[in-house]
Amino acid sequence: MEKSRRLLVTSALPYANGAIHLGHLVEYIQTDIWVRFQKMRGHECYYVCADDQHGTPIMLRAEKEGISPEALIGRMLEEHKRDFAGFHIQFDNYYETNSPENREFCEDIYRRLDENGLIARRAVEQFYDPVKLMFLPDRYIKGECPRCGARDQYGDACEACGATYSPTELKNPYSVISGAPPVRKSSEHYFFRLSDPRCRAFLEAWTRSGTLQPEAANKLREWFAAGLQDWDISRDPPYFGFPIPGTDSQKFFYVWLDAPVGYFASFRNLVEKRRASGEAIDLDAFLRPGHDTELIHFIGKDILYFHALFWPAMLKYAGYRTPSKIYAHGFLTVNGEKMSKSRGTFITAESYLAQGLNPEWLRYYYAAKLGPTMEDIDLALDDFVARVNSDLVGKYVNIASRAAGFLHKRFDGRLMQSASALLAEAQAAAPSIAELYEAREYGKAVREIMQLADRANQFVDQEKPWELAKKPEKGPALHRVCSEAINLFRLLTLYLKPVLPHLARRVENFLAIAPLRWADAAELLPAGHKINAYEHLMTRIDPRQIDALIEANKASMAPTPHAQVEPPRQAQPAATPQITLDDFNKLDLRVARILEAEEVQGADKLLKLTLDLGHERRTVFAGIKSAYAPDELRGRLTVMVANLAPRKMKFGVSEGMVLAAGDGSGLYLLSPDDGAQPGMRVK
Repeated sequence: MEKSRRLLVTSALPYANGAIHLGHLVEYIQTDIWVRFQKMRGHECYYVCADDQHGTPIMLRAEKEGISPEALIGRMLEEHKRDFAGFHIQFDNYYETNSPENREFCEDIYRRLDENGLIARRAVEQFYDPVKLMFLPDRYIKGECPRCGARDQYGDACEACGATYSPTELKNPYSVISGAPPVRKSSEHYFFRLSDPRCRAFLEAWTRSGTLQPEAANKLREWFAAGLQDWDISRDPPYFGFPIPGTDSQKFFYVWLDAPVGYFASFRNLVEKRRASGEAIDLDAFLRPGHDTELIHFIGKDILYFHALFWPAMLKYAGYRTPSKIYAHGFLTVNGEKMSKSRGTFITAESYLAQGLNPEWLRYYYAAKLGPTMEDIDLALDDFVARVNSDLVGKYVNIASRAAGFLHKRFDGRLMQSASALLAEAQAAAPSIAELYEAREYGKAVREIMQLADRANQFVDQEKPWELAKKPEKGPALHRVCSEAINLFRLLTLYLKPVLPHLARRVENFLAIAPLRWADAAELLPAGHKINAYEHLMTRIDPRQIDALIEANKASMAPTPHAQVEPPRQAQPAATPQITLDDFNKLDLRVARILEAEEVQGADKLLKLTLDLGHERRTVFAGIKSAYAPDELRGRLTVMVANLAPRKMKFGVSEGMVLAAGDGSGLYLLSPDDGAQPGMRVK
């Protein structure tokens, strides 16, 4: 018998500044499957997570919406909980980082690190926005790349040539927030001394201990070779976060410090809630070293640096336990490409569910593609339809539908004793499938389960219960075949339960059995057991549902009064009427810089743009939300019709129109060539 394990499992904390999308769900579905499997094995396993709620983006978004940061993160918390529940992600606790528990843990960790001589304080020169009166994070500064000269590049890396640099190296920098040229200003910052020889020695041993996947450990060796750098853990006000003790709220913990600490805060909150209901969980046994417990993190490969270097070193020298395992995964592509709003493949969890698609279709498809490496997985939509329809409906559910009717019509729904080589084979598969789930080899587990489903269907095809039912003397054979098929179906359900928990509950009701545990594979349903009447368990995916999903998420090409899009030439019923030069000169077309872009509450297509015309600012509502995220627009140049009469809209007054082009396959904002400045007239 396997030794009982005590596990604390986490997924990375989603940031409270955006919706959950199908890319996010790769991680949470992967983790949920693993946790459900552990619980089916009888282990003590807790799955906790939380919203990551601090930082400059939260503060600025709340300010734009005219609400407090607390109101914003409260709304996002409920939306995230709703979306996770919709995909049957079963957290033992889902909490928030803006909590008293998290603040207490952060302050304790900071104090212990400081006592150990691992906090340094030194002056740092940064860019400062003289209009907004705040220091600017790297991603809130743009300018010309110091290497290749590309314009409108962020303050940490150039998307054109791939160069990395510090924000102060940018040429002609400007603030993404206000559009103003930033000034250099010095401020004292607090650093976690990751470069300390103690940290390096510990991490070199820890990262080679088997805690990480081989490719993750190899990546860390590259970082060791480059040299570990101290980590800036402080930010200056204004900032939404926890103040650093002893600084009189003049310094705040950087969001990336308090985010992973949120794992512990969520677990402590769970412990306190369970204690209130009479259940005792030993908090220290999971958070302090020296106990027979495991701490397991599931993360995306993009945050490996934080979780495999800073986080374990912080924990080690603050007296907390370090992670037992860190499982990093790759990203999601759709039809072989990065998710795209213009192609309709940037799909939110809410949109998927709103279109009426079964969340377990996606859970199954992800499981069929997932393995234990950091490789990306692809959601190939045609394959998604074909595989779900073939495997889940054509193979798995089909077994029950082919046998249950005969049992009820002829045998009052009661089974006879079952025993066969095929059933023994299906039962004997339990250990190997369990090993695959444990190793996160979900794709291999699914293939093995479907091979058993194929064998079950072959058995039914060979025995032909529909033919046996025509011959009264074949009643015992019919009873045997259908009873064996139902027992096979039960075993397949047990093996698929971590992936399809909602469907498994329906099957348990149909079979009139207690919730399935992994150990139940050793037993079969006894003679005389009565099942309930069969009801259809799962429908096929209609390809039109996928078409509707894509259309619902595709960039809308419909023009709005203040964001006109010229239709493609070939779509026009007649030639465009000619105009005179005088007609053209009536248009006052101006170069404008987009100082700010924000979503419009209650509007599906609009973004609210604040434009700099050099001598004045204008507000324009543009129907380009489906093609551009606000962060993509801030700081870039475009062209606007400056003398269009203001239009009063439901959301405010639009003072012009930006120009964009589209042909039904995409929407493209017009931009002037390099050298153009806000306010210049287009001639």
